[in-house]
Amino acid sequence: MTNSIAGTFGETVVGNVVRSPATPHSLPDVDDKLSPRLYNQDLAPTKREGRSWSGYNIFTLWVNDVHSLGNYSFAIGLFALGLGGWQILLSLSIGAVLLFLLLSLSGLMGEKTGIPFPVMSRIAFGIHGAQIAALLRGGVAIVWFGIQTYLASVVLRIMLEALFPGVAAYNQNNILGLSSLGWATFLSLWVVQTVIISYGMELVRKYEAIAGPIVLVTMTSLAIWMFIQVDGNIAPSITNKLVGTEMWLTIFGGGALWVAIYGTFVLNFCDFTRSSKSKQSMLRGNFWGIPINMFLFGVIVILMAGGQFSLNGTIIQSPSDIVQSIPNKFILSIACIALLVLTVAVNLMANFVAPVYALTNLFPRSLNFRRAAIVSAVLGLVILPWHLYNSPIVIVYFLGGLGALLGPLFGIIMADYWLLRKAKVNVPDLYTEASHGSYFYQAGYNPKAIYALIPSSLIALGLALLPSFQFMSSFTWFFGVGIAATIYYCIADKKAVYVDVSGEDIAVENTNAH
Repeated sequence: MTNSIAGTFGETVVGNVVRSPATPHSLPDVDDKLSPRLYNQDLAPTKREGRSWSGYNIFTLWVNDVHSLGNYSFAIGLFALGLGGWQILLSLSIGAVLLFLLLSLSGLMGEKTGIPFPVMSRIAFGIHGAQIAALLRGGVAIVWFGIQTYLASVVLRIMLEALFPGVAAYNQNNILGLSSLGWATFLSLWVVQTVIISYGMELVRKYEAIAGPIVLVTMTSLAIWMFIQVDGNIAPSITNKLVGTEMWLTIFGGGALWVAIYGTFVLNFCDFTRSSKSKQSMLRGNFWGIPINMFLFGVIVILMAGGQFSLNGTIIQSPSDIVQSIPNKFILSIACIALLVLTVAVNLMANFVAPVYALTNLFPRSLNFRRAAIVSAVLGLVILPWHLYNSPIVIVYFLGGLGALLGPLFGIIMADYWLLRKAKVNVPDLYTEASHGSYFYQAGYNPKAIYALIPSSLIALGLALLPSFQFMSSFTWFFGVGIAATIYYCIADKKAVYVDVSGEDIAVENTNAH
């Protein structure tokens, strides 16, 4: 324990960290060796007592994310390619089983240590090298946060024009790429999300818990409505359905892409499971939320896509197409609101939490969770995301390229944690800059992790972006993971001795609502 010095106005100095008795969730008395460049209330481990994320919370997390409009567009795309009902279910089930395994491995890391992803990255990459992993993950998320907010604002604009036709007059001008109505809807959703995230992970948990049932009821209702519209005559596939080798390649390719979609989330799932009540509750939430929920998702996709094809021979792009065709304005508005609730829920968990922790990790002395949330939101606004979304070059080369790098990151982190260390972590050493610390390596960087990252990233980028490798593009994420993990494991020190030290003594209460 440190020698605490009473500061002016009753503050207490612990090492270089100042904490006030007026702060409701203050930092514990911690060792002087904990660096303020690495440790603050939001980066510290969470205490086991008082953790609030139950199996239901993990389940609703997946309900919201799986039933996102983007995922429906992807799965309906499998129908458009020529896969039938059972083939779509098989493709999604293959991906679901793999995701359950991968996300459980990733989630167990957070449940055991209580630390967020940027701190988790310090184990393999070093206390300073972890910035590479955190910023890559956070950078992708900030761009997608802006894009998803823009897409949600389009749904809100459609609803407003349907309910109040007069507002269409405000959709005719152009201010930096958006109309006045477009700016109003975008900023409204931007403010709502910023307010929610600024109150910390507890409010995110509560929002996801409420949104989950709304999303399930809405999507199931849309599927039932479509089933009734066609009197149960659901088309099993399009006319030119795939058969033989091409069919099986598409099935497995779809399963691989289903996993790749979650290539971001498998990295920072510990941001959520660090607050899990227990290992068992987290695994239960994963089981019901991933394989079971994804199977239901597949059934809904088949009913929607097959029903619409039976109705008029066309293929919808997402559930929003069905919503727009609802003749009753009241029901249409209810459905639109549900889609907005869903999009906000997905954006909060998938695209907002990661950059908040990344920025907090980058500037722990000046940014807490709330300040980092505001900075992330502002960045998501000033990039004018509608321009990025409308640019195929940005989507394919910038976001596709950054996304390809996430596979190698995951491979290195998983190989280091599970294969080399056998889940043994010295948690207090993740917060010290002492040269003898377990994760200091060389000036805070693990050169072996970087040596593994560079070639595996170049290969992953080539597979993702070069037209000559397009036939392998569905499996890019797996190649990145496998190559990076193999290289890292081969060059790592197999004789090193690892110790398991709990972070409970330096942990804080399970909240970051400031």
